[in-house]
Amino acid sequence: MSAVAPARGDASAWWRLLREPRSLLGLVLVAAVLLAGLLGPGASGYDPAAPDFLATLAPPSATHLLGTDDLGRDVLARILEGARVSLLVGLSSVAAALLLGTPIGLVAGYLGGWTDSMLMRCMDVLLAFPGILLALGITAALGASLPVTVAAIAAVNLPVLARVARGQALALRNLDFVTAERALGFGEAGILLRCVLPNALSPIMVQASLLLASSIITESYLSFLGLGVQPPTPSWGNMLHDAVGFLDQAVWLAWFPGVAIFLTVLGFNLLGDALRDRLDPRD
Repeated sequence: MSAVAPARGDASAWWRLLREPRSLLGLVLVAAVLLAGLLGPGASGYDPAAPDFLATLAPPSATHLLGTDDLGRDVLARILEGARVSLLVGLSSVAAALLLGTPIGLVAGYLGGWTDSMLMRCMDVLLAFPGILLALGITAALGASLPVTVAAIAAVNLPVLARVARGQALALRNLDFVTAERALGFGEAGILLRCVLPNALSPIMVQASLLLASSIITESYLSFLGLGVQPPTPSWGNMLHDAVGFLDQAVWLAWFPGVAIFLTVLGFNLLGDALRDRLDPRD
């Protein structure tokens, strides 16, 4: 039998949580971004990469709901395509960090000793750099592209998730149900997978949900500086970069992608806070 700690609360507690204004707002915002990413630019009726030199810098109107940029490209179509890019980068980078950081942290915390010291010193090297500087260094060294952007942001997230997993393993490894599994003759690998991992997942997933927001911001930074997603692929960051030279003529070019970033990050943060309140065993 697998020793998994009982879940906190029941379905009614989850329902009460979702009825809180903060949680509900976060869920609505995240759902809207996911829907925008699923629908893509086709929902606007325009190709996000197709220029129209007869409609350059057109203000928001019934024809172009969010206006057009300096090449006549529909801003709404580019915002919707940018949602896909931001979700792809955010989800991929966090997933990669989860797949690497969780086993590193669990093994380090559960085994302790020199294994813990060696693995955590490697994580400390990554933590020694401010996240954005580490991402900038990786993209500058490897070249700007979508895969490199994902890898750079994953490297920023990796030590954070490894630290959370290690803390959970340290807290769980000497508890009674783990000791009982050890007394029954189960190997260390089996105990780690059967007992420690399931009980450590909740805090790890809460941290991962909060990292989604910071990953989207980091991608925007990199793209704004020309080291992230490269044109002609639209991202909210490179849309802001392109808008800098037209702030006095077409402020909507900066306003709409900026609002998209703000609402997306707000939604993931609110949802992450709600999950933390619901799942964090310290609360």
